[in-house]
Amino acid sequence: MPYIEPQAVIEARKMDLLTYLKNYEPQELVKISGDTYATKSHDSLKISNGKWMWWSHGIGGYTALDYLIKVQGYNFVEAVEVIVGRCAVAPPVYDSEKKREKKPLQLPKHSSSNDVIIRYLRGRGIDDKIVNYCIDNGLMYESLPYHNLVFLGLDGDKKPQYAGYRSTGAVRIMGECSGSDKAYSFRLADSKCFTVHLFECPIDLLSYATLLKYKGKNPFMTNLVSLAGVYSPAKNIEKSKLPTTLRNYLNEHPETKRIYTHFDNDLAGTLATRAMKTLLESRFEVIDFPAPCGKDFNVYLCIYSGIIRNRNYERNFER
Repeated sequence: MPYIEPQAVIEARKMDLLTYLKNYEPQELVKISGDTYATKSHDSLKISNGKWMWWSHGIGGYTALDYLIKVQGYNFVEAVEVIVGRCAVAPPVYDSEKKREKKPLQLPKHSSSNDVIIRYLRGRGIDDKIVNYCIDNGLMYESLPYHNLVFLGLDGDKKPQYAGYRSTGAVRIMGECSGSDKAYSFRLADSKCFTVHLFECPIDLLSYATLLKYKGKNPFMTNLVSLAGVYSPAKNIEKSKLPTTLRNYLNEHPETKRIYTHFDNDLAGTLATRAMKTLLESRFEVIDFPAPCGKDFNVYLCIYSGIIRNRNYERNFER
């Protein structure tokens, strides 16, 4: 095996994938929304918050080195040589070196009615009273010109600090509005109980709230929080950082004692739950509570309420 200077390996491991592609393969980058990117060669490979995940293969990582080995097929030595060689020709510019000012939240225009999003959520099995509560309390609205569903995250003064949108039509489009602060993602209720329930996305959160209502429980008497996306821990779980949303929530709610994770029934959900348990079990009771069947809680809700009646439900109702 060829010898590589240890310092070269250290330098190669420093580079994240987004920096590598921006500097050396910009033609590969496809901007999805905000700071989220895909690649032209692999459209299921997503890059966000310093991490990347190749969803169709269930693998991910942080560094360009991991990408070159796991995705491009280089061996370790070749991957290091590619990175170091390109850095020697053109030293990279890291986004992290640029001081960024907080951008104001850019919200889409409001539609004159919320009829489209109410109809859309009803089709996903979400209870009308829960939907109306969210609309009346400024947690969601219908936007123009595309009639997207916009989920809002509010700060302590009830001012929007986060906005995520998803299409209500047949084409699956979703993203975050410019200036969104993930510390304030969409959440339902803000009770003083000692428990918080975590979800990957608002639709799953609303589905769980609907199921609580079906079972005769008050969904507003607990704390339901969306993490505004899939949580991807580090390869070495002990070095993982908690999602910004959860860190902010726990700072605001020091009384919290119990955390439920309601992540998807897939590899990413399993890894996220494992990381949560590793990072939090010394301070909190962490309980894994995925949907009893189906990919996620919205699929389970649709089965439970009879919206889905065939064995192909997951194909038809994937988020």
